[in-house]
Amino acid sequence: MPVLTRLIPSPLVVDIRAGALDDLAGVLADQRISASGKLAIAISGGSGAVLRERLAPALPGASWYEVGGGTLDDAIKLADRMKSGHYDAVVGLGGGKIIDCAKFAAARIGLPLVAVATNLSHDGLCSPVATLDNDAGRGSYGVPNPIAVVIDLDVIREAPVRFVRSGIGDALSNVSAVADWELSHRETGEQIDGLAAAMARQAGEAVLRHPGGVGDDGFLQVLAEGLVLTGISMSVAGDSRPASGACHEINHAFDLLFPKRAASHGEQCGLAAAFAMRLRGAHEESEHMAEVLHRHGLPVLPEEIGFTVDEFVQVVEFAPKTRPGRYTILEHLDLSTDAIRDAYADYAKAVSQTISG
Repeated sequence: MPVLTRLIPSPLVVDIRAGALDDLAGVLADQRISASGKLAIAISGGSGAVLRERLAPALPGASWYEVGGGTLDDAIKLADRMKSGHYDAVVGLGGGKIIDCAKFAAARIGLPLVAVATNLSHDGLCSPVATLDNDAGRGSYGVPNPIAVVIDLDVIREAPVRFVRSGIGDALSNVSAVADWELSHRETGEQIDGLAAAMARQAGEAVLRHPGGVGDDGFLQVLAEGLVLTGISMSVAGDSRPASGACHEINHAFDLLFPKRAASHGEQCGLAAAFAMRLRGAHEESEHMAEVLHRHGLPVLPEEIGFTVDEFVQVVEFAPKTRPGRYTILEHLDLSTDAIRDAYADYAKAVSQTISG
């Protein structure tokens, strides 16, 4: 008998709205998540302590674990502390670092993870990847998707606006990443998963074309949904390809070459995506993306995040080395140092006219 459908790994619960935290205890009481109420909840020291005070009365069976940082060691220590507790599930309550540590720890001890995001800084909150700092810099570790995702827009609004901006840059970069995937399909025959590509692209396009801003609930809803859909698209594809192309190669190069000076993940990805779209000849799309990034307060030129033109050229030249085997517009063009400099000058001129006009 032919296979008529495929199973898609995705959360049982996705709750994105203002006031969602008020119903967190009800979500966690779902028999598929926790029948006994025994939960291990990972939090940060600062804002996590405030949330613990608010939520603890409704979660009497929970044990709370403060996470030191976002390193592999932190995640391993967290798993070691949790493994003797006989819990039903792990809850990651916080930003990207907390959720990534909780994801890794949950996978290590064989428990499902509930992701409760307190900011929207990147698309990792629902992805099958935990990004953790290690001795070699930063590593990506495969983990199961969260079993549930809860995002309270009231909490998101209270977080520093730079986190929302970072999420915008990461979401918009999907458009460039999918274009790179399609390029590789045409040039190298790499398999492309049409469903994963559609999910990632539509998530990026929805954010790109939304007229609202960082303070609007409607816009935050679309951004949060877009980041969740992007994470699921990676599960569908089986890797990060739907959301990671030249944009993320350039982002990783910033992190590796200038670890002490690098900007936020989304700031670097958004700028890199606008540049990559220019490289592929999509001039109108590049300028529109730069216009939207600028409207939301994100950088579109490297000097806005403290890098010279020479440093940016160095970053772009190094970028393909960060993802050996991945084919993007950078590998396709294989530009010399001088050609990168000329391409950047062309991009900077066009973008400067767009944002000043």
